[in-house]
Amino acid sequence: MGEVILVASGKGGTGKTVFTANMGAVLAQKGFRVVMIDMDMGLRNLDIAMGLENKVIYDVSDVMTGMCRIKQALIRDKRFSGLYLMSSPQHRDDGEITPLHMQVLCNKLRQRFDYIIIDAPSGIDDGTMLAAAAADKAVIVTVPEYTAIRDADILDRMLLQMDKTRRCYVLNKVKAELISSGFVPGLCEITQMLRPELAGIIQYDDNIHIAANNGVPIVLKRDSYISQNFMNIAERVIRL
Repeated sequence: MGEVILVASGKGGTGKTVFTANMGAVLAQKGFRVVMIDMDMGLRNLDIAMGLENKVIYDVSDVMTGMCRIKQALIRDKRFSGLYLMSSPQHRDDGEITPLHMQVLCNKLRQRFDYIIIDAPSGIDDGTMLAAAAADKAVIVTVPEYTAIRDADILDRMLLQMDKTRRCYVLNKVKAELISSGFVPGLCEITQMLRPELAGIIQYDDNIHIAANNGVPIVLKRDSYISQNFMNIAERVIRL
């Protein structure tokens, strides 16, 4: 049976969707069958980060409301063996979708995939709770800013209330010079503020954002330090 991994963030702008895209690509490179589900209803971006926006016909809402079969909404990424995307609808209209729908969908996908990665909407509203309904573990993506760390802690508390005990966090967009200058919180301070295990640190690099804007997961370039770092983070997440 496959495992459901929630990728969430307490606030927008942390790089959660780009992380999701590269996490899925890394696991596919390792030989796993992976499906990424964009649950950011009305604000989907995972299809753009993967360069698959022109392939979207049906979405996750169509599946959960019975408009189409699961197979019809799965978009295969031909650059990777065993990597699929299920997109979110462009317009938010999730009133008919409940946590039970999410659980049923994920239970069906567990039979076909090793990992189901859920790209949750930012924040701690009902959309995040819906995305988290079937999660076995959660990755909180945050950045070294006090506002982001506070929101990540609030999100973590919400996940605990939902009995999501297997949690870790990734510190993204890290600029070492800002930390060493004391302009942003340092690693020791952040680890004291957040309770989950630190799964990894992603250094700020323009190449990550350039690749995402061109619909290319940066981990496609396997000999880069960025790709190796994502590999290491993925290993820690799946061992969680």
